Amino acid sequence: MTVTETETTGASADTCAGPPQGNRRPDGADKYTISEVVALTGLTAHTLRWYERIGLMPHIDRSHTGQRRYSNRDLDWLALVGKLRLTGMPVADMVRYAELVRAGDHTYTERFELLQQTREDVLSRIAELQGTLAVLDRKIDFYADAGHAPASERAR
Repeated sequence: MTVTETETTGASADTCAGPPQGNRRPDGADKYTISEVVALTGLTAHTLRWYERIGLMPHIDRSHTGQRRYSNRDLDWLALVGKLRLTGMPVADMVRYAELVRAGDHTYTERFELLQQTREDVLSRIAELQGTLAVLDRKIDFYADAGHAPASERAR
């Protein structure tokens, strides 16, 4: 099962994250405290509050005592945000994407363009890293061979 923007934000369906994480409660019984979300996601409570403050997270429900209560949809959204972070997408662009999702279907073109640019950036970084890996491989091969060859041959 994939996560859709409908499931995470109420907007039209659009696959946007991987399968749900384990140890989740069934929908309807999915009210997680901030400490439970910290344990499930590896994010800090400070980060979760910051995401909410800057508009990266949708409105988080509160209990009658004011404690945040996260849903499975919120966990799905956090999984997507984590993937976007791994791409190197700037926080401002992630916030812009969240705003576009909340704005509705008429923003599909802008979302497409933002994600397409991020994809191009990732491909460029991958190419750069492949070049770096090739240099490392050459150096590793050199040192592996240098340790086995006689000193007279290493000087050549």
